[in-house]
Amino acid sequence: MPGQNYSTMSEFILFGFSAFPQQLLPVLFLLYLLMFLFTLLGNLLIMATIWIEHRVHTPMYLFLCALSVSEILFTVAITPRMLADLLSTHRSITFVSCASQMFFSFMFGFTHSFLLMVMGYDRYVAICHPLHYNVLMSPRDCACLVAWTWAGGSVMGMMVTMIVFHLTFCGSNVIHHFACHVLSLLKLACGNKTSSVIMGVMLVCVTALIGCLFLIILSYVFIVAAILRITSPEGRHKTFSTCVSHLTVVVVHYRFASLIYLKPKGLHSMYSDTLMATTYTVFTPFLSPIIFSLRNKELKNAINKNFYRKFCLLSSCVPIWW
Repeated sequence: MPGQNYSTMSEFILFGFSAFPQQLLPVLFLLYLLMFLFTLLGNLLIMATIWIEHRVHTPMYLFLCALSVSEILFTVAITPRMLADLLSTHRSITFVSCASQMFFSFMFGFTHSFLLMVMGYDRYVAICHPLHYNVLMSPRDCACLVAWTWAGGSVMGMMVTMIVFHLTFCGSNVIHHFACHVLSLLKLACGNKTSSVIMGVMLVCVTALIGCLFLIILSYVFIVAAILRITSPEGRHKTFSTCVSHLTVVVVHYRFASLIYLKPKGLHSMYSDTLMATTYTVFTPFLSPIIFSLRNKELKNAINKNFYRKFCLLSSCVPIWW
């Protein structure tokens, strides 16, 4: 019925994997399950290492620990449901569950972006104002920054979710995505104010993300300028090496996000759209612990000291020196 509000309906239908060949779904399930488990284990390993190793009880690793928490929660908000739908023939989701999934995915996603911005500020203070680092990045100030990132993510998630789910949904209740994706859901909305609401939601989201990216870039402009003033090549390399893992994660995060939200207009198959979306929701969180574990020498040594060597002693394996 035109103008019917689906808030009175019991469910939406997630069509994301329905167009895929049935024989391909178990392969995708196994692949995404392994990536999901690795994401959980990798981030838990980073968190445990930071907790155990007192040498890394510094602001940079406090932010990294908070980043790992946000990645775990973001992945848990989306991936288990996606894995269940890969093996299911009835891919439905209730209205409340859809709203909850959107809220938590936006909350943890924006928290992740805000934390990357704060980590960029931390590197800026450490390199450009090293003498004031302990004052500007005191434990109390760091805790406040982390709290503000979570508060900001919660506000963004609540605001976007309330705006979207106060719209009227008419016609089909089929979401052409494997999750309650905001752009796919907005396509089902109707009414006189729908276009202005869609523009408002997109403006809020893009402004927040671009604002974070701008501040990160600004931090690295000052960082690069400070590094170039260092006379010795060894000093430049050592200073820049503290930023490599963070900078790599930022590039990966925004690169895959741009594939989803800034892809060119035109005809796209369900295969390409769905697989492209999984790069951001599954593959990006999968890469993050790998990047931080391999590109951060101090964290890599701490993991080797606290876990790998002990595991080798218990299992009598041959040590691998990273």
